[in-house]
Amino acid sequence: MQVQLKQIRLSPGGQLLMTDVSWPMYEQLLEEYAENPGVRINYSQALLEVMVPLPEHEDDKVIISNLVEVLLEELDIEFRNLASTTFKSERMQQGLEAESCFYIENEETIRGKKRIDLTVDPPPDLAIEIDITARTRFNNYEALGVGELWRFDGTRVEINVLQGGQYVQVNESPHFPGLPLGEVIPQYLERSKVEGRNKAIKAFRAWVKGRIEAS
Repeated sequence: MQVQLKQIRLSPGGQLLMTDVSWPMYEQLLEEYAENPGVRINYSQALLEVMVPLPEHEDDKVIISNLVEVLLEELDIEFRNLASTTFKSERMQQGLEAESCFYIENEETIRGKKRIDLTVDPPPDLAIEIDITARTRFNNYEALGVGELWRFDGTRVEINVLQGGQYVQVNESPHFPGLPLGEVIPQYLERSKVEGRNKAIKAFRAWVKGRIEAS
């Protein structure tokens, strides 16, 4: 039986899991999804997940990504933010669309590329997921070899690092050692909702500069 995205009806915050989905069917749904940017599709070993994020989900994604960009800029680290790019590997039977993802140490490797091919290109170095309505399934990221995964649950940022093929929760990001980002980023995210985006970003930039000068 062929399933079309137009047959699926989900309200914002809704999630649908489908089993026994073939790779061709997954790719078919991705083609239809290209015309529906409000829908996210992830795939892992014949399990398909379809989600429609809440507006607050999207807001949090953008602000947290902005804060990561500030960190990288102030540390003078080249990066490429590929946002919600779809990464997939038929060989691994895995496909995912992160909330936001960054190439950092591998930025130069994919610099200028219009398409990322995981058969020859490295996966993102850092991915960010907003899990307000559903918990991120780590197996996609683990299988594709994404080195670091942040998960924001609405309260704090959980930092996970890939070790021996599995994620291990850590207190500090290897990309930003010495910075208590798990607690600090949610604080500035909340400030953005009270003071506005620009004031919160400027305040965060000042905090980062202060930490750099003190180190």
